[in-house]
Amino acid sequence: MTVRVGVLALQGDTREHLAALREAGADALSVRRVAEMKSVDALVIPGGESTAISHLLREFELLEPLRARLADGMPAYGSCAGMILLADEILDAGAEGRRAEPLHGIDMTVRRNAFGRQVDSFEEDIAFQGLDGHVHAVFIRAPWVERVGPEVEVLARAGGHPVAVRQGRMLATAFHPEVTGDRRVHKLFVDSLG
Repeated sequence: MTVRVGVLALQGDTREHLAALREAGADALSVRRVAEMKSVDALVIPGGESTAISHLLREFELLEPLRARLADGMPAYGSCAGMILLADEILDAGAEGRRAEPLHGIDMTVRRNAFGRQVDSFEEDIAFQGLDGHVHAVFIRAPWVERVGPEVEVLARAGGHPVAVRQGRMLATAFHPEVTGDRRVHKLFVDSLG
């Protein structure tokens, strides 16, 4: 049976994640409404701008339903801004009224824009536990993980900081594998759903 994976399509790399998930063997579709979110087996929260995505989650009345689905065990994968939102705690979350909202999916503390501003974006080949060879990681105004809970497994590091983590069937990366053509991270996520 093919798993149905939604990609939160409010802002960010939606098209790239949809293509990567399909190549990894999933039935992938865009999610913009509660009914669409209820129809999927798992969800990808793409990169983009975490405060903008949080604002749109509130505007589209998706924030609390998404928190409820995650609390009920819906698997999720977040890249960059998605990693930030899947955290229990967000450092430098933004100004009051325009803050990144934690979804409480992974027991971790994440710092927004930890590697610096847009001009500090970079690419690096990193070792990724469970995958053969290195992963070419694209970091764009990327976060890093400052604290992980006891159930969280660190899968990759850059600059000494955790940049890929897994807790059960939750996965998060500080980088954007959807833009490189390497589908191994998406395949790792899809395979965990079977």
